[in-house]
Amino acid sequence: MTEMSRRNFLLTVAAGAAIPTLVTAPRIALAADFSFKIGHDLAESHPLHQRILEAAKRIKDETGGRFDLQVFANSQLGGDTDMLGQVRSGAIEMAFMPDMVLGTLVPLASITGVGFAFGSYPEVWKAMDGDLGATIRKSINKTGLQVMDRIWDNGFRQTTSNVKPIKTPEDMHGFKIRVPSAPLWISMFKALGASPTAMNSSELYSALQTKVVEGQENPLSNIFTQKTYEVQKYCSLTNHMWSGYWVLMNGRAWKGVPADIQQIVARHINQAAIDQRSDVEKLNVALEKTLSEKGLTFNRPQLKPFQEALAKAGFYADWRKKFGDEAWSVLAKYANGLA
Repeated sequence: MTEMSRRNFLLTVAAGAAIPTLVTAPRIALAADFSFKIGHDLAESHPLHQRILEAAKRIKDETGGRFDLQVFANSQLGGDTDMLGQVRSGAIEMAFMPDMVLGTLVPLASITGVGFAFGSYPEVWKAMDGDLGATIRKSINKTGLQVMDRIWDNGFRQTTSNVKPIKTPEDMHGFKIRVPSAPLWISMFKALGASPTAMNSSELYSALQTKVVEGQENPLSNIFTQKTYEVQKYCSLTNHMWSGYWVLMNGRAWKGVPADIQQIVARHINQAAIDQRSDVEKLNVALEKTLSEKGLTFNRPQLKPFQEALAKAGFYADWRKKFGDEAWSVLAKYANGLA
């Protein structure tokens, strides 16, 4: 499960990043011809939830009530792994699925999390709206699932520390950092010479407070909601990993929807993804300001030295073997400097 899924995310704390708050998708009296449930693991205040509610309303309006998309936040339909299983079985029709969780079924989906592959949002969207996204969607479709064209943003992950700012790969040497229990994370930080410790997010604050670990890594939203800033001094905007949410659909259920309605649903959901990406970018700017005011000192390391260190350690060569040369060459097409 993603780190963001474990904490309610209060959009209202970040000035300038808010979008109109919707509570429930409107209902039309007549029963819809097609009623789909879609679940996700984020709070109702998160831009992802707000934008999918907007899309649901537009879909219902444009289809004259024939298609009703019912949205469920906060893991109401189950955790990410549970929802993945439910979409596969047809128990629910749709779900937002983090790429790393989807990677347990479709290994190629986790290629977006290769360390320091992307340095900025323009690089991410060029890849995910281009050949890399198409390659991943092709692999997803082979499982019998269907997927929307546009991936939604879960954000870049940043590094915090209570001992020193992380400016160069050398600053990682011996650095005791908490990471999620995932091979990509553990292997990347080991390759950089750090001492990663895998633990649940529920243990993180205490581990930082008691100095069991010296630092951690998360999107800015988590750093805020988990109050990591209370027990950390520095935040290095390493952008070391990016992740997103795919909108998955049960293949049988989706194929049962007429083509004209499919087009309407897809158009509005894909447009909502574009809008949500912009929301998250604005929110990150607001959160950096908010976290600075709460005492975190920010710095922006250069990407290239970290890539070079990972290449020298064999990190990229190892993961290239796991993902395969064909998929890796598509990633490298967009990730400048990736070995």
